Amino acid sequence: MANAVISAITFVIGLIVSTILIYIVTKLFGEKEGIGRAFLTAIIGAIVYSVSYFLFGRGWLAAIVGGFVWLLALRGLYDIGWWKSLVIAIIIWIVAAIVGLILPTATGPL
Repeated sequence: MANAVISAITFVIGLIVSTILIYIVTKLFGEKEGIGRAFLTAIIGAIVYSVSYFLFGRGWLAAIVGGFVWLLALRGLYDIGWWKSLVIAIIIWIVAAIVGLILPTATGPL
């Protein structure tokens, strides 16, 4: 039971952080969509990567397939071109990796 609660809390926190990152990065690139669109993009990203890892296991193939499908979603949700969606996605991934290194230590030892 405790593991399920911790997993749910971790998922919600990850979704909130992803939503904020997507919102900020897309605003930096001049997109007009609001936080709702960023939230939808974060949810779709979570679903895409979950399905990809379920189908292909953990590894490069799952990451590449998931990343490509997420690029399609990003491109469609924000009505942008391939290059812009790729640059936005790369910046989001880099910032998310940095935040992922910092965030777990922000709460201190559990």
